[in-house]
Amino acid sequence: MIQLQDVTKSFGEKTLLEHVTWQVGDRDRVGLCGPNGAGKTTLLKMLAGFDEPDAGVIQKPNALTFGYLPQDGLSHSGRTITAEASLALKPLLDLKAEMHDLEARLGDPAMNEQEHDALLHRYSDVQDQFRLGDGYQIELKVATVLRGLGFEAEMHDQLTDHLSGGWQMRLALAKLLLSAPDLLLLDEPTNHLDLEARNWLEEYLVGYPRSVILVSHDRYFLDAVVTHIADLSLRTITNYHCNYSKYLGQRDARLERLRDAKRRQDEEVQRVEDFINRFRYQATKAAQVQSRIKMLEKVVRLEVPPERKRIHFQFPASAKSGRMVQELKGVRKAYGSAAAPGQKINVVLDGVNLHIERGDRIALVGHNGAGKSTLMRMLSGEEKPDAGERNEGHQVVMQYFAQDEATRLEPTLTVHETLSDGSPNHMVPAIRNILGGFLFSGDDVYKKAGVLSGGERTRLAVARMLLRPSNTLLLDEPTNHLDIDSKEVLLDALADYGGTLIFVSHDRYFVEKLATKIVEVGNGKAILYPGSYESYLWSKEQGAKGATSANVPKGKSSAPVAPLAPVVPVAPAKSFDERKRDTAEKRKRERAFKTLKDRVTDLEARIAEREKAIKDVEVKMAAPEFYTDHEGSKPVLAQHQALMWEVGELLSQWEMLQSEVSQFADLQNS
Repeated sequence: MIQLQDVTKSFGEKTLLEHVTWQVGDRDRVGLCGPNGAGKTTLLKMLAGFDEPDAGVIQKPNALTFGYLPQDGLSHSGRTITAEASLALKPLLDLKAEMHDLEARLGDPAMNEQEHDALLHRYSDVQDQFRLGDGYQIELKVATVLRGLGFEAEMHDQLTDHLSGGWQMRLALAKLLLSAPDLLLLDEPTNHLDLEARNWLEEYLVGYPRSVILVSHDRYFLDAVVTHIADLSLRTITNYHCNYSKYLGQRDARLERLRDAKRRQDEEVQRVEDFINRFRYQATKAAQVQSRIKMLEKVVRLEVPPERKRIHFQFPASAKSGRMVQELKGVRKAYGSAAAPGQKINVVLDGVNLHIERGDRIALVGHNGAGKSTLMRMLSGEEKPDAGERNEGHQVVMQYFAQDEATRLEPTLTVHETLSDGSPNHMVPAIRNILGGFLFSGDDVYKKAGVLSGGERTRLAVARMLLRPSNTLLLDEPTNHLDIDSKEVLLDALADYGGTLIFVSHDRYFVEKLATKIVEVGNGKAILYPGSYESYLWSKEQGAKGATSANVPKGKSSAPVAPLAPVVPVAPAKSFDERKRDTAEKRKRERAFKTLKDRVTDLEARIAEREKAIKDVEVKMAAPEFYTDHEGSKPVLAQHQALMWEVGELLSQWEMLQSEVSQFADLQNS
């Protein structure tokens, strides 16, 4: 398909690729991974022909077609959304236009017979090309892809001029998929997609009949889509024939072997250098010294990437909230005014009831524009409902991370000052570690917040949130612009968070790991589903099946009548597609069940860890001199109380999940 031969690429003094030989085969789906700044985007641009290597060649077939989606910067204007998306099928549109032109000309009675026959032949050829290219399905193809990427039917006739940057990128992606090139090059294709659109794109790419190379910070998306991982680091590319999760294990094992080899090489080099330094000026050893000097010159020094520290962080302690954290009763919120000419009222929330208890971990899901951010503003108190009540529980210490949190940073403060300002004194020593976890190192910490890029400001805003004490967190898309390592830091911190968590995220892996309840927002409602996101999808699927079976004529019963005697029904043989769907549904249920059991196992490990910590503290408390030091005993007593509360919360979550596991097992067995 495409091959790099001895390719080198540099920017100034920084070399991104050095004598790299690499190839991508037909129908390969490759995830391009590597640290920030390693050259992933540069490699995609070279493969697309927008950049050239400094040395070496990129070989590709002459007939190869490719499509490149950059991270941002694309815009469209002057056409409707449907018309713009249809341009991806321009060859078919040209054939269609020619067919119409030929039809008009063939209707001319003045045309002579010879010319008429020639036009008929041409019309037949064009019609065959149009049919073979599936031209009669143009409208259906365009509508299907647009709907999959989140464009509602009422949007299709809107002008593209009014689309935001995120929707412009969705439209660019739609055009790319419709054009179906031999090689798809996608740089962060999920950046502007909600969960529903990501799920659709995931299925689309899995079934894509050609080659795909993509860069993504969405771990779940990579796991579901790619068949290979290309690790770009240390100026070379290393192939792993597996998905992202397996790649992590194989990469770590490979790096460990490399570090071990590097350590042995360094020891040997040091031993030889010691010999040279010791006998350099002794005439009797001159030959041996020279021999070892030449040997050192021939040694190819092994290079190992710097080991990134695994940062484990815990939120600062906060007072415990009451059992009821927040409650919405009959909440309504609408935008627009009927009095304004030409303006419609947009009802976002209508009669929403929501009860949130201490320890809940709720993910809000729904398509873009469904009202998730509006609901978050209602819960945070930043926006008041037009009708209904918002009641907050006892001793709730809330922290709200808005979508535009990055723009709220004080531009005159440095990165370090932004974190230290307002943080508890005992958290100040952790600031440097947290900044490192979010890719701020060295002199970066002295940059002013005002000069940071959008992605850097978002990372800084997330880091600042980790240092503020609270018992209730409301997070609206905190994972935007975070790389996978930074997401892991945030994910670990939130997994150990002892308070109540309500969040919006379009990262499926993030939602799966954290959420114990799902709230679906849409059509003015907020419907709660207990369990993980996988369980929510399964519940929706079962609900859809139930709705279909319930669609029977009035007066008829949808329940089957039990036969008086055993009857062996002769079921029609299932088609290949039906069997495939049944297998896929079974696998979904199995994955959902496994996810639940994994969460139970994880909770049991965390409970055991906390109980061990309680025993260690109680050993200190049992000492005869413990209570004589009144001031010294206070922190230990506070730690003991906090651990006891945390174990109670974890046990509550464990009981709830165990109940879900039992229900799920009953459903599977039924």
